[in-house]
Amino acid sequence: MPLSDLTNAAQDYLKVIWAASEWPGDDTASRITVKHLAERTGVSTATVSDGIRKLAGLGMVVHEPYGSIELTDEGRAVAVEMVRRHRLVETFLVEVLDYSWDEVHDEAEVLEHAVSNTMISRMDRALGFPSRDPHGDPIPSAEGVSRPAEAVRLDALRQGAFRLGDAVPGPPLVVLRISDADPIVLRSLGEAGLALDARLSVCEPRTDAGAEPEPEPVGVCVRLESTEACVRLSRSEVDAVWVTRA
Repeated sequence: MPLSDLTNAAQDYLKVIWAASEWPGDDTASRITVKHLAERTGVSTATVSDGIRKLAGLGMVVHEPYGSIELTDEGRAVAVEMVRRHRLVETFLVEVLDYSWDEVHDEAEVLEHAVSNTMISRMDRALGFPSRDPHGDPIPSAEGVSRPAEAVRLDALRQGAFRLGDAVPGPPLVVLRISDADPIVLRSLGEAGLALDARLSVCEPRTDAGAEPEPEPVGVCVRLESTEACVRLSRSEVDAVWVTRA
């Protein structure tokens, strides 16, 4: 089904449903329900319920009352196309129009529905066929193939869940993704020097001799290789950073 046959809201629903399970281990990843979708799109559950019912009638989703929403093959194809549009627009805004990475999401949410397939193809070519957007999310190919990087949230280190080579606090890590869910967090991380491909290691914060030890920190202290600065990240900042072993 052509995108033009679907409303902007319907396109958004499909995109959000697909993206929710893109990164395994993401706290936001789940089997999407009407309630979850309403929270993520900022509209009422009644509005979402009506939209999902229409999408089910079009063969785009499968949904049992009060159950989770699953994409059909046709719905998945539309969702991936919308994700591709969104991430290419974000990349174009940053690389060509000098937007900062915390500004582009809302702009892309509008433009992704308006640009033509021709413009998307030309953006892709002009950018050199990028494989990821400014936040490290993979840009699906024109054939609909998407390959997320093998990475885990930095917070997994605190929980003992880091599985890439059994890394533990200390070894060098590389930032592969920073979630764009919160522009304030993006801005703060950027100001601290954390960006894609930044190299860092988890470190223990220094305390003055004789000082009382601090209670267990809420976030994580990291040392940036580029500046050798030790930066304390808040819990929300830690949750946004995805890494792999250097």
